[in-house]
Amino acid sequence: MKQLLVKELECGQRFDKFLGKYLKEAPKSFIYKMLRKKNITLNGKKATGNEKLQLNDEIKLFLSDDTIQKFCGEEKSSSEIDLDIVYEDSQILFVNKPAGMLSQKAEKQDTSLVEYITGYLLKNKFLTKEDLRTFRPGVCNRLDRNTSGLVAAGKTVQGLQEMSKWFKERNLHKYYLTLVRGKIEKPAHIKGYLWKDEKKNMVMICQKQREGSLPIETKYEPLGISKNGDTLLKVELLTGRSHQIRSHLAGIGHPVIGDWKYGEKEKNECFRKKYGVEYQLLHAWILSFPETEGILEELSLKTIIADIPEKFQRVLEGEGLAKYVVEKNKGDVKKHE
Repeated sequence: MKQLLVKELECGQRFDKFLGKYLKEAPKSFIYKMLRKKNITLNGKKATGNEKLQLNDEIKLFLSDDTIQKFCGEEKSSSEIDLDIVYEDSQILFVNKPAGMLSQKAEKQDTSLVEYITGYLLKNKFLTKEDLRTFRPGVCNRLDRNTSGLVAAGKTVQGLQEMSKWFKERNLHKYYLTLVRGKIEKPAHIKGYLWKDEKKNMVMICQKQREGSLPIETKYEPLGISKNGDTLLKVELLTGRSHQIRSHLAGIGHPVIGDWKYGEKEKNECFRKKYGVEYQLLHAWILSFPETEGILEELSLKTIIADIPEKFQRVLEGEGLAKYVVEKNKGDVKKHE
């Protein structure tokens, strides 16, 4: 990923003109395709290209270093990103993924967390370029692009296979933190069926099974109610389906704030204006592991927590909810070094 800040001498021009100068060797069709797919964003949002740039506008290019170098028409040093490594051992590492980053490539020109992890392991000499001929690190779980939090990656074939198996067989507990519209006062365990429309990349929650649907289960516990009557939830994901938490909570009338696909536009606009919220306030927060032996024995009985993103934390502070996060988890979760 490449991040750019618009300087004073660059203000006032159209975004597509700026991109045409910066990626001077790229066809216009490529630039507009990347804008449509949100591989190039402006201030964290999808852009059309006709926006007028202003001072300190933030531009992000979710493209590989090679692609950027190729279309800039000159050799550039590889851009680096500081990964938030929450835990690492000889087999596995856990990264606190920021919102806006793909867990893995959707298309060939994408740069995802997988590429950043590969670069990290090469830099730290855990892997060599020769090793990559026969093994490439991979992620064991995926988060939506605009969801932050814990993603596990295998550093070895065995580590990748075993951890992926744990996620598939639900041998670990997964907890998310989210802020939802409206007041929820009691914990609940909700069930249903999820049906995905592949063309629209959206899901629908059904109470009865239909052809192509999958069973889902979600638990949640209210941690606190904001001064404006919204609820901070700790959610346990019992089945890991596409968009499950977002669609399931929206289906019971409590959409995730900042979710533009399943959420409430008016509420989202309010939080965007007040706090600059551009992504859903949904964070893959905690992973708790059972007692185990074998290849993943270093994770036995460990509980790992990913720090809450800065913007999410500002929302919690502004809504009078920050204290509930500390109180509910004090002493039973910690960041493992």
